[in-house]
Amino acid sequence: MARSGARTAVVLFNLGGPDSPKAVRPFLFNLFSDPAMIRLPGPLRFIFATLISRLRARKAAEIYARIGGRSPIHEETEAQAAALTKLIASPDTKVFIAMRYWHPFAWEIMEEVADFAPGQIILLPLYPQFSTTTTGSSVADWENTMRRLRLETEVRTLCCYPEEGAFIEAHADQIKTALAEAREAAPDTPLRLLLSAHGLPEKIVDAGDPYAWQIEQTAAAIAKAVGEPDLDWQVCYQSRVGPMKWIGPATSEELKRAGKNGCAVVIAPIAFVSEHSETLVELDIEYRELAEHEGVPAYIRVPALGSHAKFIRALKTLIEAASAAPTSGACSATGQRICPAKYGACPMTPDAGSRPGFRKEAA
Repeated sequence: MARSGARTAVVLFNLGGPDSPKAVRPFLFNLFSDPAMIRLPGPLRFIFATLISRLRARKAAEIYARIGGRSPIHEETEAQAAALTKLIASPDTKVFIAMRYWHPFAWEIMEEVADFAPGQIILLPLYPQFSTTTTGSSVADWENTMRRLRLETEVRTLCCYPEEGAFIEAHADQIKTALAEAREAAPDTPLRLLLSAHGLPEKIVDAGDPYAWQIEQTAAAIAKAVGEPDLDWQVCYQSRVGPMKWIGPATSEELKRAGKNGCAVVIAPIAFVSEHSETLVELDIEYRELAEHEGVPAYIRVPALGSHAKFIRALKTLIEAASAAPTSGACSATGQRICPAKYGACPMTPDAGSRPGFRKEAA
């Protein structure tokens, strides 16, 4: 898998999550001080992050208390890395993980990567759909850390894989199982599939972020792979915070609509590949309670992909695609730009090399 006999370091990116109640507030501060998330000048962003992390710490701690006081995302990502390592089965390729807002941070694993002495580094976000707030932020942080620590190694970035074949198949397999379960739980009842993704403020999409467009491509590909021509399905968005306008429709509103229509619901997270508070609390507890309140006949939640064999196979295929790309920098699963031209924040736009996080260098 390494190029020309050189070693390859694969870095799996994820957001991270607090590993104890004491970590909740600093985790929130890291999240809200990220310029990709909060687009304020530095001093104002620091003040905002300090205040909002203090105000939200108690509520967030209560949320994490419902799942044992901590996020499972680190262990889930470690399991994915272990499964990927086993599938690759090469001493010349080593898999690392780097979290954006809690340990292990990029700077904490950089020395391990340097000690491995790779000929290339492949950055593989566990965010299938590109957004400046997720992949863009993580890649920029990684490359800033590389410059600060003076690590000079070729970097290749999988910017997105919203329609990668095995990734879609993994979702479809799990959804088919859930659809059968829902039909057994609520026979002779209309059934609706909700494909839920984390929300994003509209102003970020309006500024050229392709996330919502890519979510739509993922959803359409999953619906097709499920193989039911008359399947009733809908994209929706969860996890809204703050007063600004977010992309929709909201998952909560779609559950209310399903209740009015007398539809049983299968709900699948399509932007999360690991279980964490948004799935274990929001989907499993809060939205389930809402569905019951709104009279939804059955509510079946599809698991996040985790270490599903087809998803791990997809990650291996993506690594191979990045390694075979003719130049370093960003590439999609297809090797080509997939986003329509109006999405100027796509990392494969002609000027992407001038933006932090997506440098293009000679192969």
